[in-house]
Order: sequence, then C-alpha cells, then structure tokens
Amino acid sequence: MLVGVDIGGTFTDLVLSIDGHLKIHKLLSTPANPAQAMLDGLEIITPGGLSALERVSHGSTVATNAILERKGAKTALITTQGFRDLLFIGRQNRPQLYALQPQLPPPLIPPHWCYEIPERLDYTGKILTPLDMTALDHVLDDIAAQGIESVAVCFLYSYVNAAHEQAVRQRILERGLLQEWQVALSSEVLPEFREYERASTAALDAYVRPVMSHYLSTLEERLNANGSRVSLRIMKSDGGVMSAGRARQQAIQTALSGPAAGVIGAFHVAKLAGYDHIITLDIGGTSTDVAICPGAPVRRPESEIDGLPLRIRLLDIETIGAGGGSIARLDAGGALRVGPESAGSTPGPICYGRGGTSITVSDANAVLGRLDPDHFLGGSMTLDLANTQTAINSLASDMKLSVEAAAAGIIDIANVSIDRAVRRVSVARGYDPRGFTLLAFGGAGPLHACEVAARLDIPRVLIPRYPGVLCAFGLLVANVALDYSRSVLGLYTDGTATRLDALISEMLLQAKMELTQEGIAEADMIFRPSVDMRYQGQAYELSVGLSGTTSQTALVDSFHNLHEQTYGHALRQRAVEVVNLRLQAIGIVEKPELLAEQPTENISSSAAYLGNKISPAGEEMALYERDQLPIGATVVGPALTFQFDSTVYIASGWHARVDGYRNLILERQ
Repeated sequence: MLVGVDIGGTFTDLVLSIDGHLKIHKLLSTPANPAQAMLDGLEIITPGGLSALERVSHGSTVATNAILERKGAKTALITTQGFRDLLFIGRQNRPQLYALQPQLPPPLIPPHWCYEIPERLDYTGKILTPLDMTALDHVLDDIAAQGIESVAVCFLYSYVNAAHEQAVRQRILERGLLQEWQVALSSEVLPEFREYERASTAALDAYVRPVMSHYLSTLEERLNANGSRVSLRIMKSDGGVMSAGRARQQAIQTALSGPAAGVIGAFHVAKLAGYDHIITLDIGGTSTDVAICPGAPVRRPESEIDGLPLRIRLLDIETIGAGGGSIARLDAGGALRVGPESAGSTPGPICYGRGGTSITVSDANAVLGRLDPDHFLGGSMTLDLANTQTAINSLASDMKLSVEAAAAGIIDIANVSIDRAVRRVSVARGYDPRGFTLLAFGGAGPLHACEVAARLDIPRVLIPRYPGVLCAFGLLVANVALDYSRSVLGLYTDGTATRLDALISEMLLQAKMELTQEGIAEADMIFRPSVDMRYQGQAYELSVGLSGTTSQTALVDSFHNLHEQTYGHALRQRAVEVVNLRLQAIGIVEKPELLAEQPTENISSSAAYLGNKISPAGEEMALYERDQLPIGATVVGPALTFQFDSTVYIASGWHARVDGYRNLILERQ
C-alpha cells in the first residue's frame, strides 16, 4: 500500500492506493505537532494499521516554518578571512525602494557566530594561501563552547576546488564536535559561483538540518514502532521526492515544497484527461498557489524565503495570501480587505464552529449558500451558519450593504487577488491564458474556479475527481528527482564541448549511484542534462537543454532561440558564455494506475440529484452528490456538487460533464 500525505495549514490530507484503487481522508491539522494529524489519519485510513504500509510520501513545511519563525538550529558560519560579513552585506538591494528606514529580515546566523579563517584560492582553484589549521582549531574551540548545533562552510572559489571546505569538515569530525550531516559545505549544497547566494543557501541548509532530522527521526520511529519497514519519502521544492535519509542532508531542498505536490498531481491528472497546457489553481485554507504548465511543469533556478536568497531548483509557483481562511476586514479608510492574515485551523472560520470570530472567505461562501451545512466534509462536520450570518451582518451594516452583497464583495476581492496571480504566471511570462485549461483543486479551488476563469476568458475548467486532496495524490505520483550542478564559467569555445562531456560523465556516475541508493532500478532512470548560458556582459542566464549533444553550433543556436522566445530578441553576433552545467536525475516510481471508464448506455444524473435550493442571494441551485454522477453525465449551472473533500460550484452560464476519469469538465454554455 502506498500513501501520500499533505499537511496544510488547515487540513491534513491523505490518499491511499491499494492495487491502484484510491481511498481518501481529510482531517484538521495539528499545528503544535504537525505529524500527529498525519499519524492519526494513517491509522484511520490504512487497513491493517501502519504495519501494512509500504511507502509513505510526505509533503513537509517543517523547514519553511523553522526559517519563517526563526526556530532553526544554533548555526555557525566559517568563511574566508575578510568575508565574515558576507551574509550581512548581501547585494545591498533595497526590498522597498522608497522606504526611508527599510526593515531587513533578521539574519539566521548572528555576527558573533560568523568566523573567518586564513585561506585563499584563485578563480581557477589554485591554492594561494593554505588553510590555517591552527586558526581553525581556535574557531572550533569557540564553536564547541557556544553549543553550536550545525555549521555552514563557505570559502571563496570552493565551487572550483572544495579541498579546504572538506578539510574543515574532516577536522570537525576528528574532534567529535558534530556529525557529518550537521556540516553543510557550500561546495556540495550549491557548487556554483555568486558568493552571497551560495553562502546564504548553505547557511539556510545548515540552519534547518537539525530541525528536519529530529522531525524525520521521530516520524520514522512512530511509523516503524511495531517492526514495520515503511519507506518514507519527502517532497522537494522542484516537484520530486527523495528518501528521508537524503532529506536530512539536503533539508533546504524541502523549504518551498508545500505547493509543489499539487502541481505534479494536477499535471498528471490533466495529461491523462488529454490537457497538457494547464494553469493550476490551488486554493487551500491559508493561501492560493497558481502555476502554469505549458506542456510540462516549469522550474526556475532561485527564489527567496523571508527575504533570504535561496538558490535551488524549484517549481515556478506564485503564492498569495488568499485562502478559505483569509480574514476579511475594513481598513482605516473603510475599504474592504481580504487576507493575507488567516484564521488557520484553530480557531478557523466562524462557520467551523470552533470558536473563530474573524470573518473569512469560507464564511462568505457559507452565507452565499455555496457551502452547505448538511454536506460539508461528507456531512461529518456541521457548519455554524447562525453565528456566521450574525458576524457578516455586522460587517454589512458597517459597509451599508446587504448581507449577501457584503459576502459577494469578500468573494470578489479574493478572486481579484487570484486573477492577478494567474496573470503573473501567464501573461507576464508571455502566455495567453485563453489557450489553457484551468485546473482547480484544494478545498476551496472548485468554489472559485468559474469566476476566476471568466475573468481571464479561460474557456475550460477541470475539477479532478478528488480536488480537496490533490496535493496528497501528487505525492503518490511524484518521481524521485536528484539535481547536480557544476560551475563552468567561461566563453563557449571549441574546447568547451569536450569539457562539458567529461563533466557530464562524472555527474552521471554519481547520479546513477545515488538513484540506486534511493531504490531505483537502472531501467527506471532518466537523465536530463542542461547548460546555463548567457550573452557576454549579461548578469543572469537561461537554461538550455542539451538534448544529447554538446556541439557548439547546436547549443549556441538553441540559446539564441530561447533568448528570443523569452525576451523577444536575440543578439546572434554577441559572444556566448557557459555558466553552469546541470543534470536532473529522475527515478520513475510505482504509481496508482488510473484507467478511463466508458459511459453507460442510459446516462442519467437522477440518482445523484438531491433537489434544488434557493441561496440567500436568491440564486436557485441544483444539488448533486458527485460520486453518484455517471460517466458522461452533464450538470447545468447554477449547481453544487458535493463530495467528502470539496464542494464544486458550477456558476450560471456554465455546464459540467463527467469524463472517463470522473473529472468534471466545466465549459461555458
């Protein structure tokens, strides 16, 4: 049995696959101990208990929360003499251009834990100043006295020659100060040029490794308490998964992995249904995540977290603070605002009846009749409409509007924020959203999908069979993915191809060995090399796939074409530089096999029909039990379809049909 588990800010979602048949479960998250809801859910959903499990794939926000809340390990930085202030000087960027007194994020590592040691390499990796071992021992004495839990090491030009960084780690191990996984070398975390980004990424990795290690050790202990041998895999920020053991040593790879599983699951479902150009819309309790997949998920080379640069490969996802739990309020000027603050799961929206007092997007949907008190979470959770109505009535009175108009205004403002996010990942990147299908999921995605699509003239919406747990499903279908890079900074010349071929061979050997360690058979391994390239004089680069060749003409032509596609022009007479060589190693994992069903001869939705109701806004809506809708059935809006993990709102002017995979395909009439 295979299980995917996604722990969100409001709900924890589980999807169990038994011989290709899916079983889902959803329960409220436990923020004080995120793993508790996961373990409780596994006990409920797994026949035979935890001992029957083979593989658990898990999306974790442990690293993210540790950074955002500054609750990581006591971390030290060891760097080249003269560079101890590297993390504080940074790039001298102003996060708020016109702020007279800009507020910079507090550093992960305080100045008194940043150490410098005499050593120096030149840009070719040649040793100019040998590593001063006596000075190193003095630094390690102080580190031991301070009770440091992890160390980041970042020396100048160590991405070319890692000898000095490796010597520091060896000395730490010889003295028994820390274990190997507690020492993060920049030459291993990010073997690329750009000193500040490399130092920041290494520092972030060191900062979260002990926290992630403790979390994973506790989780594995609980999963295998009865002698079980459950394989635990963790979601990465690039949409792949890796073993728990590797996650301890590459903890920073999980830092922005929260929404990645949803994109992977969405693209898997959409491709099966025949749509490979999609925009994903994931609306959860706390946030909304949108991404574009023009034939495949799109990855980018860097991001930042809480203002700190993070240079790892990750899915290109836009996140905003607009979810079902986003709080609606009037600002000082009397204007209605929605988010980014969220009511979370405790106490949650008012309609949840758990003591919440702040009006949220979910409360607005409940007042408009789009969340039904008799069918929420399959009827297992009742909604408190009375207190919700009272709260929104008070807001409406302040706004001098009716209750229904105030609730609709909350929805409209949330949808406008979502509209802008979708435009940033589509129009701003040169894609016309009218040529894509909007794939909506998350607990609240299907409630907003029609209105968001209408704003953007997107002609079609796809609601997967289990939209509320699609992130957990994405964890089930995500492949193992390992990334490798080498810095090869220089002009592209006749000798560059030979150098790239030699480096690729080295990287392939390492990748094959480590995929084998991840339990992947050689027949299931896929390797995708690429090169970061730029015009001479440019500051940033584009990644060009090698496609089996490193010949100069083919690579340079591919770069020119990609630059023209991305920026609208190409400088074909200008010299081209090669910056980094990359290799993505994919390990294909066992996935639940979803097969299309054929429609029956007499297609009727009567068995699923629950009747009609008039919403408080005066809209007459047909009600359906989604699981009872047969293949090929159609539903004309306005209508609601109910299921355990979500509610689908089919707006007026839209109709839905059930395809062979039991997706709902919504199109305008």
